[in-house]
Amino acid sequence: MDIGAFIIGDELLSGKRQDKHLPKLIELLAARGLKLAWAQYLGDNPARLLAALRHSLASGDLVFSFGGIGATPDDHTRACAAAALDVPLAIHPEGRLLVEGRFGEEAYPHRINMVNIPEGSRLIPNPVNQMPGFSVHDHHFVPGFPSMAWPMVEWVLDTQYRHLFAPGADIELTVMAEHAREGDLIDLMQQLVAEHPAARLSSLPSFGTDTLPPHIEFGFTGQPDAARAAMAALTAGLQAKGYVLREVRQR
Repeated sequence: MDIGAFIIGDELLSGKRQDKHLPKLIELLAARGLKLAWAQYLGDNPARLLAALRHSLASGDLVFSFGGIGATPDDHTRACAAAALDVPLAIHPEGRLLVEGRFGEEAYPHRINMVNIPEGSRLIPNPVNQMPGFSVHDHHFVPGFPSMAWPMVEWVLDTQYRHLFAPGADIELTVMAEHAREGDLIDLMQQLVAEHPAARLSSLPSFGTDTLPPHIEFGFTGQPDAARAAMAALTAGLQAKGYVLREVRQR
């Protein structure tokens, strides 16, 4: 199951606000031995939201969606999720009790829309102000406020996806080969990928800086034993070809 993210809001695309969700989601997943496969930023455009949700719902991916579930006119995520599922919006009965309990008569006519969600959805508890997010299939919709969203994501992961957690978190090992060129090392890289399928190879070439010569930063990511075995084979192969290597680092 791939894991993806939608991060929604015109304010992110205009630069009025800087996104904090993507690095935090990567951190929360990594702590559980999981990895983000994709992420997409979307503005408050119903047509784009609908198209993106239709595609992701058909994919079978596990998806976290941040933002756009409030009660103001620019919050389209609830309606677009319902349309993508071809189900109506409906006031969630438990959600109604939460909103009425917090706001009383002021729950109507607008605040109640925070629990007007796709029919059949499940609630995600909000430890900050009790206004819930919602889940449908493997899609989980949380507010755009980090203080609320992040504990809600953790709750979803820890209560519904513990079976996906890896025994231990992946590690990434990197090494820099000075004056290396990718074209000269494709055969070695292909050999390593074939011999170490449990570790993921990365290759990041650089023209260098004032303090560094041109180089390639190679990396292997995976469970500790797999990553270390692949890195040992890589460094041996590079040294056999005469490359000067910097110290292997773990991230």
